[in-house]
Amino acid sequence: MMIRKLSGEPPKLVLPKGTIDTQMHMYLPGHPARPGGPGLPPDPLPDAEAYRQVMAWLGIDRVVITQGNAHQADNANLLACLAEMGAVARGVAVITDATPAAEMTRLADAGVVGARIMDLPGGALGLSGLETVDAMAADAGWMMAVQFDGNRILELEPRLAALKSRWVFDHHGKFFAGAGPAEVAAVKRLVDAGRCWFKFAGVYESSRLGGPEYADVAEVAREMAAHAPERIVWGTNWPHNLARTAADYPCDAALADTVLGWLPGDRARRLALVDNPQELFGFPPVG
Repeated sequence: MMIRKLSGEPPKLVLPKGTIDTQMHMYLPGHPARPGGPGLPPDPLPDAEAYRQVMAWLGIDRVVITQGNAHQADNANLLACLAEMGAVARGVAVITDATPAAEMTRLADAGVVGARIMDLPGGALGLSGLETVDAMAADAGWMMAVQFDGNRILELEPRLAALKSRWVFDHHGKFFAGAGPAEVAAVKRLVDAGRCWFKFAGVYESSRLGGPEYADVAEVAREMAAHAPERIVWGTNWPHNLARTAADYPCDAALADTVLGWLPGDRARRLALVDNPQELFGFPPVG
């Protein structure tokens, strides 16, 4: 049993109208974990009802639901979540070279706008499928969410620079060994090429210094936000699947204040929370 904080004092930084949470997972009953993944999060399932409480608490209006590793390449839970959330939601699915065109159409009709590459333990499809999935995503007009150990970025930069689709470098880059000037310069080059975004989400997953300040990740985040505010997006990373006990579970309001505080002012926050994710994930403009 996991006690998740779903309400409380709102963030001190007021999220603008139309805010999009670009990184979260949701789980509905009837969709068991698949072999190869990490298993479902602890009960109670972090479902649509629970997440709507978080939206109301933080001031989130729209959401991108990312296929969780527990379900591997079976997108049935994701499709059920998109149907449950309706027009405020878009999805990022797992596709492979075996995904037929008819399934791509079915996913798109349900609200899927992207494909996931997750080259870390438990991921359904790693970098071995990068170019194949990129070609499929580009043909469909989708984006890609790409996650790997960021300390490999110099080795991987030529492959990443050649991608045809829009893509987001996930989870603050996941620089497990820290990001030096060479790694940060590589991220800037990729972003400057015009097809790469940088996602603020899951800071606790790679910070070596830890909270509440996460100073190592903060340094890189501030530098990227100053360099290219039009290429930053943000996500809650709810329901924080690495937390296995209530004592480890973060306060989403406090985490939002910390991470969004790394953006240089209201205009940059508006870009990261509304305008940039609208462009990357194909949401309609806020009225």
